[in-house]
Amino acid sequence: MDRVRNYQKELEKIIEGLYEDDAVRSDIKPNVKPVNPPSLLLHSCCAPCSSYVLEYLRKYFKITVFYYNPNISPDIEYRKRVEEQKRLIAAYNEELSLTETVAYPIDVIEGDYEPDCFFTAVKGLESCPEGGERCFVCYELRLRKTSQIAAEGGYDYFTTTLTISPLKNAAKLNEIGEALSARCGVSWLPSDFKKKDGYKRSIELSEKYGLYRQNYCGCVYSVRGV
Repeated sequence: MDRVRNYQKELEKIIEGLYEDDAVRSDIKPNVKPVNPPSLLLHSCCAPCSSYVLEYLRKYFKITVFYYNPNISPDIEYRKRVEEQKRLIAAYNEELSLTETVAYPIDVIEGDYEPDCFFTAVKGLESCPEGGERCFVCYELRLRKTSQIAAEGGYDYFTTTLTISPLKNAAKLNEIGEALSARCGVSWLPSDFKKKDGYKRSIELSEKYGLYRQNYCGCVYSVRGV
């Protein structure tokens, strides 16, 4: 039987490694930052899901959020979500100047909104149940673009916020990410952000910042409950 991987522990081991040349290597503390933080291109599906991920990782990585979600329909819903993402990032960055929060500023890149790419990719899979093959194709579509941008931008790592959702297949997301990493030459950052109450914390942060929490994943098929 294949060993069930603990992606959260794998992530923690990578973070520990960031301190190998630091005096704090054996006693990582939340108020100490790595001396040479790596760059991370973080694909984000929405502000609520990114809230905990950014809170957690911004102490260890120089993060650029890549908002690329051609699956979202209709246009007005897409725009609402992307503006909420930008608002959250602005709030986090403002905290750096107003408090003693130990973290790095967060940048953001808004990808092209190209729903035709999504509909082409999932053609023939419209009737698949939510969480099945259609979703896997959607994962790959978004992560492939993320890996391309990561390679072009010379990032050290790339990953996605999608693993924070209890409804998303973390093992499949990591499988896709690792395969894309082998092609693009940028390291995949393993994750299962729902672990250690990550999803619960995202709900708390959404309430704190008054974030819009959508009631469907994003595509027309998810809103129909197919």
